[in-house]
Amino acid sequence: MAEKLTNEKISTGTIVKVAGPLITASGMGESQMYDVVRVSDKHLVGEIIELRGDVASVQVYEDTSGIGPGEPVFTTGEPLSVELGPGIMGMIFDGIQRPLSSIYEIEGDRISRGVEVPSLDRKKVWNFNPTAKIGDLLSGGDIIGTVEETPAVIHKIMVPIGEEGVLEWLHSGEATVEQPIARIILPDGSKKELNMIQKWPVRKGRPYIEKFAPDEPMLTGQRSIDALFPIAKGGVGAIPGPFGSGKTVVQQQLAKWADADIVVYIGCGERGNEMTDVLMEFPELKDPRTGTSLMNRTVLIANTSDMPVAAREASIYTGITIAEYFRDMGYKVTVLADSTSRWAEALREMSGRLEEMPGEEGYPAYLSSRISEFYERAGYVKCLSSNGDRMGAISAIGAVSPPGGDTSEPVSQATLRIVKVFWGLSYSLAHARHFPAIDWLQSYSLYKDTLFKWFDQNVDSDWSRLVRTTMSILQEESELEEIVRLVGIDALGRNERLLLECARSLREDFLQQNAYNEVDTYNSSNKQAKMLKTIITWYEKAKAALDADVAFSRISEMSIREPIARMKFVPEDEFDASYNRIMEEMDEEFISMRNEGEEAYA
Repeated sequence: MAEKLTNEKISTGTIVKVAGPLITASGMGESQMYDVVRVSDKHLVGEIIELRGDVASVQVYEDTSGIGPGEPVFTTGEPLSVELGPGIMGMIFDGIQRPLSSIYEIEGDRISRGVEVPSLDRKKVWNFNPTAKIGDLLSGGDIIGTVEETPAVIHKIMVPIGEEGVLEWLHSGEATVEQPIARIILPDGSKKELNMIQKWPVRKGRPYIEKFAPDEPMLTGQRSIDALFPIAKGGVGAIPGPFGSGKTVVQQQLAKWADADIVVYIGCGERGNEMTDVLMEFPELKDPRTGTSLMNRTVLIANTSDMPVAAREASIYTGITIAEYFRDMGYKVTVLADSTSRWAEALREMSGRLEEMPGEEGYPAYLSSRISEFYERAGYVKCLSSNGDRMGAISAIGAVSPPGGDTSEPVSQATLRIVKVFWGLSYSLAHARHFPAIDWLQSYSLYKDTLFKWFDQNVDSDWSRLVRTTMSILQEESELEEIVRLVGIDALGRNERLLLECARSLREDFLQQNAYNEVDTYNSSNKQAKMLKTIITWYEKAKAALDADVAFSRISEMSIREPIARMKFVPEDEFDASYNRIMEEMDEEFISMRNEGEEAYA
């Protein structure tokens, strides 16, 4: 991330203590908080996290084995920053934005300590298409041209934030990221050349003109999410759950299917095999939006549990900063962090080594503020530009891995105070092979009321009624199950038994979804609405049939129930015809049952 150091070092300190990923160095009086340093002659990357006089505490993002007191520490005078420009999309970076594929070509399977590779390829040639005009007055965020970075993403080259001037010259055609592509005349009369690289400190949010309350859903194609607990574009959500409950699978489904232009997937301290699955699977996946590889609109930050613990903290900030950059182009970006619990563990370890006063369960007292700083960088905003004509959004979703699934622990509680959507995963549902294992009795969405208006207007005018009826039935089922466990199902009346049948249909035929089935892995909002309408219509007609003295056994064994159960496997292009046919057959079967009952009574 930091540029290779030359002999012109800003200052030099000396290591006085090494404690795992934390080193203490003296002679650092000219340094500032969060400056990047290079540790020892091996040039390990580190960041200053505490300053007391001329003594600095540095968290090192690489293995410190063999490093000892007396070795030098070189200060760069720059904060931890990312390089932004063409060449990000489709890349796999580590937590400090080192390109792992480029390092692999140089180093092989094992990464040497202190390896320095530019984050953006300096040799690759891009075709720059100018869009601004000579004589335009430009300011930070204004677009001066575009580059087709991948078949799925047009990279918009913007004036760096903080720059302002009149455009004097603009390049057209091929250029590397370092070659000048524009020249502006600054207010003081001097001239400045611009290239396609921007650097931005990761701990500082990129500015915007205005932030708005999100009012449009981020459609995911996952029925339990879109229908019951929707998230907005620009919204924030969390996926807490115990080990093995399916957090990673849910996040991978969101990465594949969420209604987003760009996906930034941050593997923060997860096991190596899970990140390997992501790295192997994503390039092979066909993007439903473009028909090309999903990696053409995805950035992966790979930080596994066997990498230095301090790098976990940087990976979160690296990912959200890259997301902000694409948001500023006017894109809708989804950030998936898996998992923020591992990131919080890194904070706890570094806090302990700094001998800070611990908070609950040993986590630092500032845990909540750090988590809120991350999620607050999401949102639906008017992007920075001279005419304010672009809107962009970042939706941030973090997985939380509480020990034993206990969401009363500090990381879960701090997260729940901030996020608006809670997709609580249940181990019992996961153990029963119910995917996604989102517990409908514990989960919630604070965007629901706002987004229901959108669904009512744009999908089905009956959407909000259907969903509220569904939630009511599922909650009543939970209460009735307690009675059944105590005294048996025979103690229930016909109406209660019918409700249990409807709830089972909702659970198995609607909420349960097969991520590995080509058809069922993604459902449009239209399909979801009609599936719900079919089940709720059956329930309402069945109640009317019970009132007309039709036997419960006859209703529960209706032949139409099998086609209803198989609706989720009907392809989208055949679904409307199938829905109409099922509704007609349902009406006919209910009419037939009513007639049979009347004849028998007569």
